[in-house]
Amino acid sequence: MGPLRFDRGYYHCPHCKAGHFPADAAFGLDGGDLTSGAAELVSLAAARESFAKAADIALPRMCGLDVAESTVERTAEAIGAEVGRAIESKVPFDEARPWDWHKDAEGKTCAYVSIDLTGIRKQGPGGATAPGEMIAVGMVYNPIPEGRDRWAAPSRRRPPWQTRYVTSAEGQEAVAEPLRHMAARVGMSEAQRWIAVCDGGAGLEDLLRRHFGRIDEVILDFYHASEHLGDFAKAWHGDEAEAKAAHAEWSHRLKHEGGAAMLAWLEGLDLAANPRVKGARDELVTYFRNQQHRMDYPTYRAKGWQIGSGPVEAGCKLVINERMNGTGMRWGHEGGDGMGHLRGLYMSEPGLWTAFWANRRMAA
Repeated sequence: MGPLRFDRGYYHCPHCKAGHFPADAAFGLDGGDLTSGAAELVSLAAARESFAKAADIALPRMCGLDVAESTVERTAEAIGAEVGRAIESKVPFDEARPWDWHKDAEGKTCAYVSIDLTGIRKQGPGGATAPGEMIAVGMVYNPIPEGRDRWAAPSRRRPPWQTRYVTSAEGQEAVAEPLRHMAARVGMSEAQRWIAVCDGGAGLEDLLRRHFGRIDEVILDFYHASEHLGDFAKAWHGDEAEAKAAHAEWSHRLKHEGGAAMLAWLEGLDLAANPRVKGARDELVTYFRNQQHRMDYPTYRAKGWQIGSGPVEAGCKLVINERMNGTGMRWGHEGGDGMGHLRGLYMSEPGLWTAFWANRRMAA
């Protein structure tokens, strides 16, 4: 419709020398350059594209909004920081509504949580490169049960994969409590079983149990354990094909017999014919001793539980890596943290984004 110009009253205090436009609050300008509606469009474009593409392509074509790349960057990172503060302060974005938690093989409803770390490249002083920074990604999710073919019939509607993300550049501890609050909003307390699936990161199991005290099981991601077996297979077999075959066989045993059985096998392994692998074997034995209580895969599978941390690893890629690790991208600490929050909001179930902006406009 073209530019819209309007006059509004300005009020000035002769004593404190400050002034303001009361109408700006009604329009959601709140001291910035953009209305709340424009800020949402800018944030949406920035969550999907680089700041340059958002400014030069997405926004002009979507809505005819002509803003500079620096405005897109400044707005998106500021909104992301606002999202982060709201999550940390446990501000509810939407009405609490329990998910329809899926059931396991024993007919018990199950809620899942997971936390992982991923990296971003960092911007140093004066534009110089700097050592990378880790972003923690936590998620509460309601995975579709195994046997997906049951939903293929025309008469059956495929259930949704429901997920909410929380991120932080301040580490996993900074994610755990906000994630617990986010989980409460979707009725995690109503699920009969709480399950965590994660890698073997130091202190992660204790962190999850401290913040999610009702957890029934913390499961070690099967594929992380399998990778350790693969490394040992390469040390044991000089031939690549033999190592690959051994890895497949040992992973099969781990999945169907569990960590305790594999530990017993490793401890009894005769190294007389291959003494050079003793160090690698001992390292693997230590790993299995520390993790075997989280490696009862036959029982987990019999109950229909997830045994892989694929969802949170995919979450790291979707939330952080897809947008924030593009060619040449570098981030400051605050900017990276803010964009992580914005991406977490954007990649969570759609209603959360809508609710955040609706509440923001009401507050303005």
